[in-house]
Amino acid sequence: MFGRLTWDAIPLGQPIPLAAGAFVVFVLVGGVAFITLKGWVPYLWREWITSVDHKRIGVMYVTLASVMLLRGFTDAIMMRSQQALAFQSQGYLPPEHYNQIFSAHGTIMIFFVAMPFVIGLMNLVVPLQLGVRDVAFPTLNSVSFWLTATGALLVNLSLVLGNFSRTGWLPFPPLSELNYSPDVGVDYYLWGVQISGVGTVMTGVNFVTTILKIHAPGMTYMRMPVFTWTALAANLVIVAAFPVLTATLAMLTLDRYLGFHFFTNEAGGNVMMFMNLIWIWGHPEVYILVLPAFGVYSEVVATFSRKTLFGYRSMVIATMAICVISYTVWLHHFFTMGAGPNVNAVFGIASMIIAVPTGVKIFNWMFTMYGGRVHYATPMLWSIGFMVTFVIGGLTGVLVAVVPADFMLHNSLFQVAHFHNVIIGGVLFGAFAGYTFWFPKAFGFRLHEGWGKAAFWCWFIGFYLAFMPLYVTGLMGMTRRMQHYDVPEWHPWMLVAALGAAVVLAGIACQISQLVVSIRHREELRDLTGDPWMGRTLEWSTSSPPPAFNFAVLPHVEGKDDYWRREHAVDRPAEPAAEPIYKPIEMPRNSATGFVCAFFATFGGFGMIWQIWWLVIVALVGAFATFVVFAWRDRTEYEIPADEVARIDRANRLARNQARAQLQAAE
Repeated sequence: MFGRLTWDAIPLGQPIPLAAGAFVVFVLVGGVAFITLKGWVPYLWREWITSVDHKRIGVMYVTLASVMLLRGFTDAIMMRSQQALAFQSQGYLPPEHYNQIFSAHGTIMIFFVAMPFVIGLMNLVVPLQLGVRDVAFPTLNSVSFWLTATGALLVNLSLVLGNFSRTGWLPFPPLSELNYSPDVGVDYYLWGVQISGVGTVMTGVNFVTTILKIHAPGMTYMRMPVFTWTALAANLVIVAAFPVLTATLAMLTLDRYLGFHFFTNEAGGNVMMFMNLIWIWGHPEVYILVLPAFGVYSEVVATFSRKTLFGYRSMVIATMAICVISYTVWLHHFFTMGAGPNVNAVFGIASMIIAVPTGVKIFNWMFTMYGGRVHYATPMLWSIGFMVTFVIGGLTGVLVAVVPADFMLHNSLFQVAHFHNVIIGGVLFGAFAGYTFWFPKAFGFRLHEGWGKAAFWCWFIGFYLAFMPLYVTGLMGMTRRMQHYDVPEWHPWMLVAALGAAVVLAGIACQISQLVVSIRHREELRDLTGDPWMGRTLEWSTSSPPPAFNFAVLPHVEGKDDYWRREHAVDRPAEPAAEPIYKPIEMPRNSATGFVCAFFATFGGFGMIWQIWWLVIVALVGAFATFVVFAWRDRTEYEIPADEVARIDRANRLARNQARAQLQAAE
């Protein structure tokens, strides 16, 4: 009745997984009990769980990413401490557990930290920057989020029941095939990533449609903010690349469940086909993550330099060039696999060429700062830290694109350092910059600057302490994923790397403290102007947080940085704009479709992992019924009367004008 699920699935003989699983269960049960006792369930159901408001979905994405960051960083701390202790000893992590930890760390950080973080920022900001009221498909947006949450839940379930994959963050065959991984670890990976991947494809379709088709009056493509351009490029890559991941993992699933042999050499398959397919998705995935971060830096640098962004057109061209070239470099991930000198040369050259549009962006940001009145707020610190760190990561990337060098550095800690140099220095720093920058827009009060700057410096210093030693040990021949080692020259560098991880941990503690302190002192940090940074784009033209409809009347855009020109330019109108004519606004109704789909997807995925076929059938029937009910809804929108729109907008305008008057008087 319960398939492969038995009492043996609970890791009773392994104290670390058992303690971790018990802690997670305790936190979840305690959280649910606390929310229930406080009487918050109806509010959460009405305002968050069933919400289709892009802003709330964005906040939930970022919240999920933040929680999973704690989970993924716990794995990182365990890896670094294990390698610090495992010189001529076995350390404290058994090989079986250590292999699960590095596999879970990579999977969580890419799929459930970086991806939700950048998608959350896009959800929060892009419709506001376009001057529109929501995304093209609001309910699909909700489904996307809840499927991502399902994938995260399934991955974390492996802590409590069974085990996780031991193949690395990508399930390379033959290690991931049934003969070598007969337990449920790879199955947890496959179904967690597949379900969340379906949600990501939905996100891509949603945002490509939104950005190409739904604009405020006058918002032409060449007037769109750079963050919106980078969101468009990233989602075009999602639409093209993620179906490849889905197909690849589906073939591996068929290998494991039905005895197909797509990737088994001895049965007529081809392991190299998996390598090609997974990296056709895998390298564009890097740009799916980093392109929105580039957009964040563009908005932050222009805002805190008090200047328009230098080279707007070249920035747009560079963004779309990266979008296209990202599909031509995947083979540099396996130069050592025997593709041949001609093929290697083509992909090596392409890997170097893609650095050119990135270099264009770096120079544009520096020229924007040059001659500006740079204000070193926390988002700007993250951006400057990125420029320094990402350039180093990019240069090491060009180095491993040189085929002879890659033959020496392949599978070494040098590559681990390079990858983290790009992902942490590029993506995570960008996510933190965007989080700090747009937090007051989402919640109406700023984050504490002192704690924010302390978090930046801990992250910045900790990163260099943690990963520069890996470049050195990689050049000395240390391969990745080593559970223990006997080479004395490596040990001091591993101790420094462990110290760096501890400093990063202090940075995370500062970020948690920043959030707690900011919430406690939110009245002192309150922003009633809607524009605490002297912003340049349309999201700062509405109240903080914005009303459900974003804009009482859609703005009319007359050029780039239209909001800044109207509010802060020398030639701005002397008199405030007249009150607009208010009209009723139709908004999409809340829907439980996303949550219910995730509910059935969770049980369906769990049933497939443990081969509980009756549970799979029940989940499929439930999911199908959910879609039928959703398709036959006769009321999909509700109307906000003109009087209500006027009341909300007048109150927001009054609060904004009073707050600005007080600021001007104080100056």
